[in-house]
Amino acid sequence: MKFDGLAISLRYENGSLVQAATRGDGMTGENVTANIKTIRAIPLKLYGAHLPTVLEVRGEVLMFKDDFIKLNARQVAAGAKEFANPRNAAAGSLRQLDSKITAQRSLRFFAYGIGALEGATMPPSHSALLDWYGTLGVPVCKEREIVKGARGLLDFYQRIADKRSSLPYEIDGVVYKVNRLDQQQHLGFVSRAPRFALAHKFPAQEALTTVQGIEVQVGRTGAITPVARLAPVFVGGVTVTNATLHNEDEVRRKDIRIGDTVIVRRAGDVIPEVVAFVPESRPVDAAEFVMPTVCPVCGSDIVRLEDEAVARCSGGWIKCAAQRKGGLQHFVSRRALDVEGLGEQLIDQLVDKRVVTTAADLYKLGFTALAELDRMADKSAQNVLNALEKSKSTTLARFIYALGIRHVGEATAKELANYFGKMDSVMEASAEQLLDVPDIGPVVANTIVAYFNDPLNVELVAQLRAAGVTWEEGHGSDQIPQLLEGKLFVLTGTLPNLSRDAAKALIEAAGGKVTGSVSKKTHYVVAGAEAGSKLAKAEELGITVLDEDGLRALFSGEPV
Repeated sequence: MKFDGLAISLRYENGSLVQAATRGDGMTGENVTANIKTIRAIPLKLYGAHLPTVLEVRGEVLMFKDDFIKLNARQVAAGAKEFANPRNAAAGSLRQLDSKITAQRSLRFFAYGIGALEGATMPPSHSALLDWYGTLGVPVCKEREIVKGARGLLDFYQRIADKRSSLPYEIDGVVYKVNRLDQQQHLGFVSRAPRFALAHKFPAQEALTTVQGIEVQVGRTGAITPVARLAPVFVGGVTVTNATLHNEDEVRRKDIRIGDTVIVRRAGDVIPEVVAFVPESRPVDAAEFVMPTVCPVCGSDIVRLEDEAVARCSGGWIKCAAQRKGGLQHFVSRRALDVEGLGEQLIDQLVDKRVVTTAADLYKLGFTALAELDRMADKSAQNVLNALEKSKSTTLARFIYALGIRHVGEATAKELANYFGKMDSVMEASAEQLLDVPDIGPVVANTIVAYFNDPLNVELVAQLRAAGVTWEEGHGSDQIPQLLEGKLFVLTGTLPNLSRDAAKALIEAAGGKVTGSVSKKTHYVVAGAEAGSKLAKAEELGITVLDEDGLRALFSGEPV
């Protein structure tokens, strides 16, 4: 089943649950151990006599339909806001600061995969793994089957689709996995997706409603998106009142007008969209959409380049509050500077009250300014200040990504950091130099050059540096000897001066690769304070263990 819940990793050591974390960005997640321990379905101790020394169980926390209905009834009785769907209820319950609240919510768990295994033999197949979980007391879904060929897959898909409404939990499709684990390992991964697994989603749910108006929204990069304001309609598990129309050309292509009866589609967490209008229901006074010529937020001109489908506000961060809010939300997001506790509502208030204009202003915030915001207690305000202070130590790749340069995602930011090594080198690079960076083409290169040709953006970088935001810099991969090429590293514990991300970035810049688990193929384990089972595993296998000084010695070519 493709469960509609929240992905979780459970770490057991010698049979006892010691840690639980959300998937997060795939490398770092939220520690939710205290809350997970309140879920009755999850065993605190595994069954059996011969238990593995380490077992990382991967699975999904979810809320059954009946429990969701009961929860919302309690919310209504208490005068609280109802949850939109079981997935949101499960995620919200698991992220509660008070584990007593989580304990009051009826959450369930199904295991579907494995992360790490030490001190036991890996089962030969995925089906055998799930059977083994059952003997350990770990919940697994009974709705699973071994099939052969495309016909077997499609027959299973159809059987589940037919009984979907009668299942006690929400699903939005099924997942096909190659059964043999050795074949899974051989197939491997591409980017973040496994080659051995495939999700087959059910068709998106659709409903009819009417378009009451068409407005435009201004996004983080200034993109102007037409949005249909709809008569409320329940579709895909939530009540929908707005749906994207993507861009002006799409509105014209679909001929969507104000007053039309339209088909609205929503699948899973996908933003609702208008599929088409119903011709026979169009009123005689249906009004066509007219794209505004000025930004509705800041009044700056809206421009559209000849080769682009999207129109954009020309105001930028400084002039346009909509871009400011989106840019700041991106800057503090988990994969950027990762400022925990500084969410959308707080940023909205800071911008609306004109407390914050640029990202650098975040580091000038004082306790009083934060504590005076709505729904902010003294402790919450201090937590945000602590998170801002912690975020000052980052990596060059994260910093570049946090700037929100158009077309520059995580992968491109990492390539820029690895290639140039220094922020100043990135800022001073010409389009021709940028084209030498792997996976950067003319459009991205010109966008980066244009970004740093704007004095306001150069000033922003300078202000952030002045505020104390720092990162480890090197010489760039075009100058760094690839001394660690082909070497596999595992990081464990806390290093005295390098963060985990900074150490990883340095290793990769020198040609090495960082993995999450120790094996016979590992060349070095870099261990800091409070190193755990990975250090013990390395010593058991006779793998070279380095401290931070030993790691730095590798970069200089010194023997270890």
